[in-house]
Amino acid sequence: MSTKKITVVGAGNVGSTCAQRLAEKELAREIILIDVVEGIPQGKSLDQWESAPVEGFDSRVIGCNDYDPAAGSDIFIVTAGIARKPGMSRDDLLKTNANIVKSVSKEIARVAPDSIVIVVSNPLDVMAYVALQETGFERERVIGMAGVLDTARFRSFIALELGVSVEDIQALVLGGHGDTMVPLVSYTTVSGIPLTQFIGPEKLEKLIERTRKGGAEIVGHLKTGSAYYAPSAAAVQMTESIVKDKRRILPCAAYLQGEFGYNDIFLGVPCVLGAKGIDRIIEVELTGPEREALADSVSAVKDTMSSLESL
Repeated sequence: MSTKKITVVGAGNVGSTCAQRLAEKELAREIILIDVVEGIPQGKSLDQWESAPVEGFDSRVIGCNDYDPAAGSDIFIVTAGIARKPGMSRDDLLKTNANIVKSVSKEIARVAPDSIVIVVSNPLDVMAYVALQETGFERERVIGMAGVLDTARFRSFIALELGVSVEDIQALVLGGHGDTMVPLVSYTTVSGIPLTQFIGPEKLEKLIERTRKGGAEIVGHLKTGSAYYAPSAAAVQMTESIVKDKRRILPCAAYLQGEFGYNDIFLGVPCVLGAKGIDRIIEVELTGPEREALADSVSAVKDTMSSLESL
């Protein structure tokens, strides 16, 4: 099962890796790769298409610098934006990426008014809010990619600690995408066995802290870049659930309207993803400390949103 056309906006490391994964999974007949830099999407898409005979896929990757070829796309994955550079304040980054996402969102609404948008650009929760406002789409069709990535990091660290398969670990991470995310230990199991039966409180806290700083750890190693293999895998997993109407329960940044007691804010929560985007949000019971941690995360996201409004 596949769809007619999926567009990836931004041909940097995250975007181009998304395009390759989409093609290899044959999730669409055409994958459009858009970037403002002339030649980059064209060259990368041609390189990807030339891998098709080896990898055995027939999805065509097409690179371009404008949005007309993306007309009628069913899904957009938005990775456009810049990374924070030396001497750049957080507000500078926020303003620059907000302007980029605004421009992208207007083009998406123009060429594909019925599409679903998956936002990857940072700061994630606020960029998803910008996309929602600028497209004018229903909240079910604008989704932030964060929870799948954060959960994957948590699961991968647990697997390393226990020496077991990542496939046997189920976990859930809520909240904003950043240092205030909330890994839910009470919902984390290893093949159905509570994680707390394997790991003591001290080691567990270290795993949680490493998860919260997972992106920064990779940036520390790379020096001049940030993560892209895991983020692209996370975005494509969300896309696959939508394209195939799998209705998987995945943690995504959704625009809350009363869920978990919050309104008018994008926050990582468990969502059922199907053909229309977010089919429903699942509210889970939280412990007292988890509720407090989620409230702290909400405050952090609101602070960033306030910064955006003051720019």
